[in-house]
Amino acid sequence: MTGQTEMLIGQISGRNIVRENFDEEGAFLNKQTFESGKVIDKNGYYEIEVITELFDKDKKSTDKYTTTYRCKPNEASVMVMAFPFSNPKSKETEINTTSKNFKELYDLNNLENIELEMSFDSGLLNFFGSKSTIKIYDRKVDGNKSNIKSKINIKAYAWGIRIKQLNYRVQEELNGNGLLTFQKFTEADGSYFKINYK
Repeated sequence: MTGQTEMLIGQISGRNIVRENFDEEGAFLNKQTFESGKVIDKNGYYEIEVITELFDKDKKSTDKYTTTYRCKPNEASVMVMAFPFSNPKSKETEINTTSKNFKELYDLNNLENIELEMSFDSGLLNFFGSKSTIKIYDRKVDGNKSNIKSKINIKAYAWGIRIKQLNYRVQEELNGNGLLTFQKFTEADGSYFKINYK
């Protein structure tokens, strides 16, 4: 969901982000690092360049590529364009996101349920006409005002047929400036991934 709104682009602007994946026994599987540039205002769009590096279970680098995310924050239906520079032959992928209240994701005084619908057209995903629905619900501030607990349901569809469903319990921590410092997404089987923001 990174980069879907001005708010979330602000969450990653100029930051280094590390995602580590673990199985249900807590064994390390792999990790991804994201080195994010600063947000640029360009022709009414916000753009941000992210360098992604993938590592295997031995923490050895297996791939590295750069993606530029674009969004037009003034529209209710937000469009993000991802340009895969690591593979010049790859097509551009257009991601259209629709949501009524996604910009208020981290309004701690009013943690509403969030519903998103995302559709993908060609390019990186190797299939046409795919869409996902994402519901973030049961959102609660836990203890002090810097921890949020919630649940997420993600349903992925291709050609109108649901091909995958994921459910997570989510723990998030914010710093005093309202920026994310940590997230943990746990599946029902106990497998999880965690994300640290620096």
